[in-house]
This record gives sequence, structure tokens and C-alpha cells, in this order.
Amino acid sequence: MYLRVLIASDGSDHAYRAAQHAVKILGDDGNIDIVYVIDETKSKTDVLHTGDKNLVSKKRRDKLKDIEELLKENQVSYEVQILHGEPGPTIVKHANDHKYDCVVLGSRGLNNLQSMVLGSVSHKVAKRVNCPVMIVK
Repeated sequence: MYLRVLIASDGSDHAYRAAQHAVKILGDDGNIDIVYVIDETKSKTDVLHTGDKNLVSKKRRDKLKDIEELLKENQVSYEVQILHGEPGPTIVKHANDHKYDCVVLGSRGLNNLQSMVLGSVSHKVAKRVNCPVMIVK
């Protein structure tokens, strides 16, 4: 069992399934950090399209609502962290800087085209994080 688990989420079904598995591997006194990375190349576009920075922030946070409800139902202590940057390297840096026992993430996220062309975020994280990584299909 792990005590410090990081879930990387983008609001996808794969990320939700990853959260379900994270709950299963968490020790009794463990806690989970949920990380959501805002890709800076899309951040400005999101604000320009909606015209409301607060609405964009709320929509991003809403993508994590299902995972938060899952953790509350299972009485899991958790914290949400919103980070900015390229998802793969940002997750790796955060995970390595905070010394997690395990990182759990979905095998695919919301951007399937990028996964095929550039290599998936999960693959980048698995190669570079210094702790065990669980990739959930």
C-alpha cells in the first residue's frame, strides 16, 4: 500500500479509472494529490473564446469534480493542484520534486491526436518519474 499518491488528471474517462485504482492502492492513512496541468499553448485561447477568465477556471475545476466525489465517497484525504506548462514534463517535475510513492494516470487523455504524433503523456511520465507509475487503461 502507498501513502502518497499522485493522480494526473485531464478530466477524461481514463483519468477517472486511474483515480479508482489509486483509491484501491492507497494505504489507510494515505492521501492523494490530484494534479491538473493547464497547457499554456491552450490557456490563452480558452480565455479568448469565452472572454471570462473566471468561467474558464471554473470549467477546468469542474473536470475534476467526478474524481473529487469518488475520493470523498471513499473518505480519502486529497488535495487538488492546478499547474501550468506542458503536461508531461510538468507532471514529471512535480512528482519528482514532491517524492510520491506512486503516480497513477490514464493511458490516454483527451488529446488522442497528440498521443499518436508526439508520444503520450503517460509514456513520458513513466520514463522519467523516479517512483513507480501505474498506467490505467
